[in-house]
Amino acid sequence: MLMTQSGRVAKLHYMANGFRVLANGDHVVCAVTGEPIALEALRYWNVARQEAYASADIATRAMTAA
Repeated sequence: MLMTQSGRVAKLHYMANGFRVLANGDHVVCAVTGEPIALEALRYWNVARQEAYASADIATRAMTAA
């Protein structure tokens, strides 16, 4: 049987140069906007906060707001 992770939120551990999948899924949720981010498109995250961001602009806003 083929197991698909379509529609499931992945749980990741964010590291400086990548991330490790802790629970399988096909996307994560942007910490600011709440929009889904496909794992293949995930480029921006905060290691200290363990948060994902949908774009560089959103990541910058999140980091300057703190």
